[in-house]
Amino acid sequence: METQETAYLRRVQGQVKWFDPTKGFGFVIAELGGPDILLHANVLRNFGQGSVVDGSRIDLMVQDTQRGLQAVEVISITPPHADAGLPLRDMSDFTPEDIAKRAIEPARVKWFDKAKGFGFANVFGSSDDVFIHIEVLRRSGLSDLQSGEAIGLRLVDGERGRMAIDVVGWEAAAK
Repeated sequence: METQETAYLRRVQGQVKWFDPTKGFGFVIAELGGPDILLHANVLRNFGQGSVVDGSRIDLMVQDTQRGLQAVEVISITPPHADAGLPLRDMSDFTPEDIAKRAIEPARVKWFDKAKGFGFANVFGSSDDVFIHIEVLRRSGLSDLQSGEAIGLRLVDGERGRMAIDVVGWEAAAK
């Protein structure tokens, strides 16, 4: 009998079909076709993210199980390319290179409402709120944030205060 430890693992590239952090899972469509691949929230958390935006390119290690193909490790995630510029005027002057040069600051999500399209976090050591827009979250490859979740933020000072220009999972920020 084949166990998880002895099951044949293979590397697959694909695209996130959908992922629901509330349900704790989603599915990936393999680049070379075949059945959908189950992506469990724990596998995603081991990569350092609590969610992933639909349409993201994803590189995985998968295995065949009695219930079908399942991801066992996320190797990399690339968010989908956006057609338009950044959604907020305060961010329009920043290129991807400018954003990447900014320091990642450790933060904790205060609250995020996907339906409203925004939320707030606090950088560790500060009680000031940092605004997080849903489009910035999507461009960062995430689909949702949970209250209390540890994240890393690249920030800008906007007209109405500090705002996130990039959001990364805590484990990714720690690397």
